Amino acid sequence: MSDGLVFNETLYPGVQVSYGCDRILYQEKTEHQDLVLFSNPVFGKILMLDGVTQVTTADEFIYHEMMSHVPIIAHGAARNVLIVGGGDCGLAEEVLKHRTVERLVQVEIDASVVEFSKEHFADFNDGVLDDPRFELVIADGMKFAAETERTFDVVIVDSTDPHGPGAVLFSEEFYRNVHRMLTPGGVLVTQNGVPFLQRDELVTSIERFSRIFRDAAAYIAAIPTYFGGHMTLGWATDNPDLRRQAATVLDERFNAAGFKTRYYTPDVHAAAFALPRFILDAVEEGRKRA
Repeated sequence: MSDGLVFNETLYPGVQVSYGCDRILYQEKTEHQDLVLFSNPVFGKILMLDGVTQVTTADEFIYHEMMSHVPIIAHGAARNVLIVGGGDCGLAEEVLKHRTVERLVQVEIDASVVEFSKEHFADFNDGVLDDPRFELVIADGMKFAAETERTFDVVIVDSTDPHGPGAVLFSEEFYRNVHRMLTPGGVLVTQNGVPFLQRDELVTSIERFSRIFRDAAAYIAAIPTYFGGHMTLGWATDNPDLRRQAATVLDERFNAAGFKTRYYTPDVHAAAFALPRFILDAVEEGRKRA
């Protein structure tokens, strides 16, 4: 370690997570947030924004595969995809593995995060910005959703937690604008935290989804970086059948996609919607509140 240097994450009241730092690779206070990148012997490169862990090179594949492949394969005919946030472009890289995706628009508020990620996260986003299907829009995601006339089959919100600039991306107004942007049968997926420690975040999102969409749900993934157990990914659509696709259908679509994964499988996809009781209780509470 570099003289015992550590970075502490204090996102959760009463809990502190500390990462040992071998070396600070980059540090900057941007127009929108404090950014630091450092190396750790277990997680590799770690990016923190405003003191909250965003991504690590060791386990980014879990988060990015589950946020992208689950909605795209469940939909089965996604041609136009929108990412809100996702400045490290790891999610974009996974979306673009689907040859059936004709256009991917990514709306990111902070241009400096994208520029930074081109240099420091090339091991998992190399080639994204050069793909002719990829369109980067530097803008506020809330404003884009309110004003655009474009429509999308899948919308993925790869946001920070509901504090600071990311808070509006958890609002009912934002979700209503996403609903307007979605094509019939389209699906929204969101980052919804670790419900063991952030239960209210999940309950509130499900409540807001339920006022707008016919089907409000969540699925889970185990991501070591995000301390506290299962991470939930919010799910909202007007087509309830999308999260109940037969395993044979998922398997057929994944095989046709023709790429390899490190976490996602059709079986994991189907199982991810089987929620532990305490998470299902939170989802059901959100639905009842609506």
